[in-house]
Amino acid sequence: MSPPPNFAARAGRWSAAHWKTATIGWLVFVAVAILAGSAAGTRALTQSDSGNGESGRALVTLAKAGFQQPASETVLIQSDTLTPSDPRFRAVIRNVVGAVSTAAHVANVRSPLDTAGQISADSHSAIVRFDLPGKTATAKDRVVPALAAVDAAQRAYPDFSIREAGDGSADRALSKRLSDDFTRAERLALPITLAIMLLAFGALVAAGLPVLLAFSGVFAAIGVSGLLSHVLAAADATKSVILLVGMAVGVDYSLFYLKREREERAAGHDPHDALMRTAATSGEAVLISGATVLVAVAGMLLSGDPTFKSIGVGTMVVVACAIVGSLTVLPAVMHKLGDRVERGRIPLLSRLRGAPGAESRLWGAVLDVVLRRPVASAALATGVLVAATVPAFSLQTKFLSFNDLPHSIPIVRTVANLNRAFPGTTVPAVVVIKAPNVNTDRIRSAIVDLRDSAVATGRLTLPVDVARNPAGTVARVTIPIKTRDSRSRAAYAALRTLRTKIIPSTIGAVPGATAEVTGETAGNEDFNTLLSVRLPIVFAFVLGFAFLLLLLTFRSIVIPLKAILLNLLSVGAAYGFLVATFQWGWGESILGFQSTGGITSWVPPFLFVVLFGLSMDYHVFILSRVRELVLGGTPTQDAVSRSIRQTAGTVTAAAIVMVAVFSIFATLSQLDLKQAGFGLAVAILLDATLIRGVLLPATMTLLGEWNWYLPRWLGWLPQLQVPIPATSAKAVPAAVGAAGK
Repeated sequence: MSPPPNFAARAGRWSAAHWKTATIGWLVFVAVAILAGSAAGTRALTQSDSGNGESGRALVTLAKAGFQQPASETVLIQSDTLTPSDPRFRAVIRNVVGAVSTAAHVANVRSPLDTAGQISADSHSAIVRFDLPGKTATAKDRVVPALAAVDAAQRAYPDFSIREAGDGSADRALSKRLSDDFTRAERLALPITLAIMLLAFGALVAAGLPVLLAFSGVFAAIGVSGLLSHVLAAADATKSVILLVGMAVGVDYSLFYLKREREERAAGHDPHDALMRTAATSGEAVLISGATVLVAVAGMLLSGDPTFKSIGVGTMVVVACAIVGSLTVLPAVMHKLGDRVERGRIPLLSRLRGAPGAESRLWGAVLDVVLRRPVASAALATGVLVAATVPAFSLQTKFLSFNDLPHSIPIVRTVANLNRAFPGTTVPAVVVIKAPNVNTDRIRSAIVDLRDSAVATGRLTLPVDVARNPAGTVARVTIPIKTRDSRSRAAYAALRTLRTKIIPSTIGAVPGATAEVTGETAGNEDFNTLLSVRLPIVFAFVLGFAFLLLLLTFRSIVIPLKAILLNLLSVGAAYGFLVATFQWGWGESILGFQSTGGITSWVPPFLFVVLFGLSMDYHVFILSRVRELVLGGTPTQDAVSRSIRQTAGTVTAAAIVMVAVFSIFATLSQLDLKQAGFGLAVAILLDATLIRGVLLPATMTLLGEWNWYLPRWLGWLPQLQVPIPATSAKAVPAAVGAAGK
């Protein structure tokens, strides 16, 4: 009696029988998702939505206070030889002040000749400050007249450096650069992935199917993510992560499915039977792999951070699209095409790839050594991975700063020069004071004391700006931190002094008044505090659910424990490479960045959950084949050998796709995406080679039938294992059967 068909088999059977409905339904879904997402637009995560702790509460207070908070702009005027006491320098300042004052959309111009704190300590730099009334989000459009005025001043005084930086000018300069980066990633991902698929299949049609399905899934996910952003606002990195993960898993799942179908046809099965066998085996493996990724990524929803939640939701959407596409539209198209999927064969590539299911000579040679000397192989691979993990113990996280962008962008150089001349001007501490009436003499006096006490510490400096909301219930006091790096020890020391000493003795002493500190330094401090509390919860969730899913799939406690240990090794090694490359700066000249001395705060948790999920792809894919052979009567060691030899080519092709796509992101301008792409690429490379090619077969050989051990008291667990087609089922080995009871 044949086993009942699993979900993937039923999905494949329905799709084959209703191929038009499945295919057209997918196309309609993709089109509707894109159109609906475009029509609805994407609600971006605002500054007030993205804070944590005290800094987050302060941002919310500011957002609700009704501040007509304009975008702020600064013109930096510098001379190597002159100072503002020189008539020519003063003439340049007056010219700049007059030019920007008459420019459209400009208000509240402050001249360094009239306002304290706007001339540098060495007197060779001065700043003109002004506002762009209106919404900060649209300031990049209103800043154009001011930029033109500053450019005209620069041309009029070529012996001076006259440059502008601020909210609107930075947004205008960077939005196009980052948009161009994303477009370049899209354009590179398609041909590179297609080229790898051509090498894997040797035929245009077979190579094109996974790529087209993955791309359509990515665009659908971006549309759905846009709709969901109106419930949970989208972070800046979410769209890029959708492309990053979507191309990787979309191609992988289709590759697993298509490769297995080609093997079944080569084994002599008719097209329909080959497709059904594929759906029941590789289809179910795709479903389990995808479920593992979804569970792992869902851990980001427990982080408590809005950016993580947005990235987590976007990743889950694109993985779900990849699963649905692979289990429905792919078998539908394959049923319709039949053997025509091999059309467009390229003779040379076809000869290079060999017959479907043929053993990989390279991995066959490696596996021969591993299976002959499993102890030495496991020890050597583990030693390499542990050594690579050592740098990870010095990992430090930092918020991404404007200064971390490539200095080839002119405005980034301007901000760097501004920070050197006026430390802390671009990243001040912001004290948010709340009281029934912030205009009372008592509070005004306390704000003056706050300013004087802050400057007296030597850690904070002028100019100090004070603004009050129209209702007179909230005051915003902006105090520059006297450091060039908002994430330095000096910056954190200044923050602690402000929070624990200055505020309690000034504003804190006024009855009915409260004060909280926000700003880049405060946000970073509060974010790291949040992570220290939430990360153990995220890790426990991911590890616990992954263990449970693999336990139910393979009915073994050894398989999930070993999978978790192997995945932790690959993640740890990836962290080590990440620290050495970015935190220690070993990769600066190769990847084109300047080290910040840390890793962007959201990257390490993101890498953990995504890598843990993606690593399970290969693990489930290989072990499903091993389990299939074991249930068919093959001894475990032989099953391991046969499975890895048969799947090595597929796993290698899938890994190359992932590494290639992730590597594209390692070339982008944004440091956080560069780090994420590099970390993912390194981890997948290690996972597909040392982990799956050496450690997995070595440990499975050493454990033998104990791989399938399940205590008798767990025999009641439901069985979610991948069934094998009835035509190839044989008696289950006694050791396995006993262990599974």
